Amino acid sequence: MTRTDLAPPNVDSALIERLAVAFESLAKLVSPASDLQCYTPAQAAELLGKTENWVIEAIQDGRIPCTYIGKSPRLTADHIRWVQNNGERMPNKYSIRAA
Repeated sequence: MTRTDLAPPNVDSALIERLAVAFESLAKLVSPASDLQCYTPAQAAELLGKTENWVIEAIQDGRIPCTYIGKSPRLTADHIRWVQNNGERMPNKYSIRAA
């Protein structure tokens, strides 16, 4: 037995269909597997706006975090966020101003 008095009045089935499609597309963007993605130094360099050589040298010098899969260095999204957050430099209030 269904109750028709609980159904919302004037529900547009096309609107409901569009909302369902929107929710499905959002679910694909926030999938748990996206947290597991690792980036090559070339991919990380593109995201950071640096060269691949810069990323490789920074990994070798231990200036940025990375993880190794086998012998290959990879960067996770958290590593890339770390580089972005820790690259900020604030002006020194004691520095001599240029004339």
